[in-house]
Amino acid sequence: MLRYAVKRVLQLIPILIGVSMLVFLIMQLTPGDPAKLILGPRASQATLEAYRRELGLHLPIWQQYLNWIGNVMRGDLGNSLHFKKPVTDLIMERLAATLILSIASMILATVFGVITGVISATKQYSLADRIMMTLSLIGFCLPVFWFGLLLQFIFSIRLGWFPASGINAPGVSGWQDTAWHLVLPSIALAVGAMATIARMTRSSMLEVIRQDYIRTARAKGVSWRNISYNHALRNALIPVVTVVGSQFGYLLSGQILLEVVFNWPGLGQLMVNGILYRDFPLVQGTVLIVAAMYVVVNLIVDLLYGLLDPRIKYEDS
Repeated sequence: MLRYAVKRVLQLIPILIGVSMLVFLIMQLTPGDPAKLILGPRASQATLEAYRRELGLHLPIWQQYLNWIGNVMRGDLGNSLHFKKPVTDLIMERLAATLILSIASMILATVFGVITGVISATKQYSLADRIMMTLSLIGFCLPVFWFGLLLQFIFSIRLGWFPASGINAPGVSGWQDTAWHLVLPSIALAVGAMATIARMTRSSMLEVIRQDYIRTARAKGVSWRNISYNHALRNALIPVVTVVGSQFGYLLSGQILLEVVFNWPGLGQLMVNGILYRDFPLVQGTVLIVAAMYVVVNLIVDLLYGLLDPRIKYEDS
């Protein structure tokens, strides 16, 4: 198990290097001159050229990348051109907000998705099954930002039940206020992942409950509720765990726009600001951290397989 985990961690290195190269190249090919955006259109050509040299923009692209990735390996993501602060500091300031929203949304999506899928599978072809799967299909098709705006309009503007934006009210702190602000964005972000998890859970449960050992348990008089949750569900969770891991990436991508909609001070909003100001060190650093979070979550998912199903053995080679 330990050797497998070390091997998987080492396999993440080329993935992250590939992501860094892709992000760096895209930012270099994006139209616009960072020096003009920072210094303004009235800056002289000599001033612009001197600033480009200060940033290292006069060097070939491959040399700029090597300089940047070398600094990254030392824990230095560079300095933000717009905010005039180290990118690492800016990311650490916003990381907690992103993790709070991601974890809350993932918990909502997983709990309600699994419950919905189990109920739908145990009541196959019933009215409840049809209603749940129809709602899951609708939830899967809803754009995250549009659904967020809809929740804002109904529950914040019209009904006034929940705050419309931010992570805390002005001058207020504490986890209770944060939790109240978290309700709408976490629901908006979770609904698509919840729909996917529900449909996968239903499909996996239907496959498991047709197995011989389930029929044997029913023949022995074991209650259907006991069979569903204590026998069938655990074996049905293997593919569901895979989907949960992949949905984390979906949450991160959807969170970028959702953080702008709800003015949530996380990495997504920081990334959008970096793109608008063509702050390439900020965008490169933020995307690299988000990619690292995604691959680490998938590594954890791989390691969870063995805990859910002892029959799974990891190869040492």
